[in-house]
Amino acid sequence: MTTTASELRFDPYDYAFQDDPYPTYRRLRDEAPVHHFAADDLWVVSRHADVFAVLRDDETFSNRMGVSLDATAWSPDAHRVMSFLALDGAEQSRIRKLVSAAFTPRRVRELEPEVRALTDRYLATTFARCADGGEADWIGDFAGKLPMDVISEMMGVPESDRDEVRRLADLVVHREDGIRDVPRAGMEASIALMTYYSEMVQQRRRQPTDDLTSALLAAEVDGDRLRDGEIMAFLFLMVVAGNETTTKLLGNALFHLSAHPEQRAQVLADPDLVPAWIEETLRHDTSSQMLARSVVKDAAIGGATIPAGAKALVLLGSANRDERVFTDPTSYDIHREKAELSQILSFGTGRHFCLGANLARLEARVVLTELARRVEDFEVHADRAVRVHSTSVRGFAALPVSLRERGL
Repeated sequence: MTTTASELRFDPYDYAFQDDPYPTYRRLRDEAPVHHFAADDLWVVSRHADVFAVLRDDETFSNRMGVSLDATAWSPDAHRVMSFLALDGAEQSRIRKLVSAAFTPRRVRELEPEVRALTDRYLATTFARCADGGEADWIGDFAGKLPMDVISEMMGVPESDRDEVRRLADLVVHREDGIRDVPRAGMEASIALMTYYSEMVQQRRRQPTDDLTSALLAAEVDGDRLRDGEIMAFLFLMVVAGNETTTKLLGNALFHLSAHPEQRAQVLADPDLVPAWIEETLRHDTSSQMLARSVVKDAAIGGATIPAGAKALVLLGSANRDERVFTDPTSYDIHREKAELSQILSFGTGRHFCLGANLARLEARVVLTELARRVEDFEVHADRAVRVHSTSVRGFAALPVSLRERGL
């Protein structure tokens, strides 16, 4: 996107901005930390302290219109597809408590053997493609498949349906050049996913199994249960937010470590560095870049007053690069201090902290530890990488890699 010393522009739909938003974020933090962009009538919040404050105050900065920039998704009915992510207060707490009764830490921990088995399966395919000087697509052959399979296995989606569910989920987040809203294909994909989940919920009502969908149907807190539409919305949230963001995390992790040969060698020599690799990737180039909020009442923040009725946009990607919190924030450093990494806002904060954060970290830890254990070296062919174009999710649609397996 074009910026000059005298003009500060922010266009989250611009493909050039999506390719590298960080210079624009830097200018926002330095020149206009809370700034009104009239073209889209957006109040953009870019500094870490202000993003943190907005995320913690859902009485002023409400989720009730959803968290998406897109006009058709900005609606008081957003919770019908985004579950408690688009609710506040008692309504949000009710759904989250009921969902948490089924989506327990134990259920997440018990997924580890499944994640390991899928890692072995897809690594075998990826190594085979890289044999004899070949290369694989880390997204198409691995990172785009494993998170969807984990979530699908947990939900009870049959293996035969998973490619189609993955295709629909990709369409939901994709944005087309020149269209400043959800494209028609994305709308149709959302309807198709909700129809699929409706049928799955009805099937589990007739014949319960031991999957998450059945557990959501059975979940009860003080005599209260989830309605079918509420279960469908949570399944939709999981497949879009949970699947897409983990896929992007796995892609971003390889992309950035590959660009730093010394750090890459250190990780491959010591897989105990994998957790730090994950957290620095989440900070440096987080999958979820921005979230919208509806301003309920006049709000003084960052030296500006955002009026009631406005749409605010908090930039998670900018907050994680704020020089006021992070040392040399543009540098990718897996040895960054833990005290700094504890300040990242990649999964949000407060009552809306991402319920799937533990699952994402589990998947990334298992996958990247196994990769470090089994790979002698790897190279990402960055010149041929293809970025996803989305207003909210940052990562790759294709990431060509060469992997050299140990002992070969």
